[in-house]
Amino acid sequence: MIATADIYHDLVITVPLFVWVIFVVKYFSRWVYDLAVKKGYPPESATYFGRKTIHIFASGLIALSLPFLFKEPFLPFLSALILAIYTYLPHRKKQLYEWFQAKDNIREVNFCLMWGLVILAGWFIDRTFWLGVIPALFMSFGDGVTGIVRNLKYKRRTKAWEGSLAMLIVCVLIGLKMGWPGVIAAISATIFEKLEFLDDNISIPAVSFIILTIFFYLK
Repeated sequence: MIATADIYHDLVITVPLFVWVIFVVKYFSRWVYDLAVKKGYPPESATYFGRKTIHIFASGLIALSLPFLFKEPFLPFLSALILAIYTYLPHRKKQLYEWFQAKDNIREVNFCLMWGLVILAGWFIDRTFWLGVIPALFMSFGDGVTGIVRNLKYKRRTKAWEGSLAMLIVCVLIGLKMGWPGVIAAISATIFEKLEFLDDNISIPAVSFIILTIFFYLK
């Protein structure tokens, strides 16, 4: 049973954080996109920089704040659903936000949904939030860094090994929060990110969440 006071507490926090996310999505990521274009990156490559900016500065920072600021997961989950709709509608209307969206690619919608789901599910198992936050951080910081590293070198979307190495380092450092289970989850997330035929916005959080949950119940 969630206390009404907890909902009010989280609402006060949710509103400014949601405004921050919208700022990152609509303005900061667009500034990064425009800067990349000015530096000579092709528009498709610049779009990738915009996406990864959102990964890190919106999704990542908000996920990291949850264990310290929030009492419950319902408002973060609701916010993720709203953002999923917000990112889906431009595809539906064929009016894309070109600085972070690509035609026939709605992976950012999956990103929002999976972020919300692992946060919600993780809280019901572990009220500290970390069980759901760690997979969200793998998806946000880990996948964010790998995309930036690859894009800086190749100026296109690719699954080159340099990015995988960067992701592995970042994810292992994050996973250490959960000990050896976190390291195993980090390695698994990196492997699944490398698989081209899977949407890594689904596979990274899903696989790492399952692994961490198994170890949680085994301890």
